[in-house]
Amino acid sequence: MSNQSVQTVSTSNDKIKVALAIVVAIVGVIGFYYLSDKPALVRAGALVAGLAFAVLILWTSSTGRDFLNFAKEAVRETKKVVWPTRREATQITGIVFAFVLVMAVFLWGTDKTLEFLLYDVILGIRK
Repeated sequence: MSNQSVQTVSTSNDKIKVALAIVVAIVGVIGFYYLSDKPALVRAGALVAGLAFAVLILWTSSTGRDFLNFAKEAVRETKKVVWPTRREATQITGIVFAFVLVMAVFLWGTDKTLEFLLYDVILGIRK
């Protein structure tokens, strides 16, 4: 048996589709800013139309389908995350702040001790 992984090579046609989708998305954003004197609904329509058309073009390429499937999986995995409750988040934040405070005091004390040892004891320089 062969354990070699199979790589799919995107054709130049797919690369052209991806590039075209990127250009269409950029044109939609530019259209949004270009139509600054128009009503907000027209501007938003230009943006949404450009992005929707870019997604449609991207969907026709294998690279685009792979990316969109990856995005769907990412959203699905995000929904599986168990988020902490407000109380748990507050407790964790308090612990982090306490740790930062303890580390700040420790580092300040270490700095002052080394300063005393180096300048006063070893070098004999008074400030």
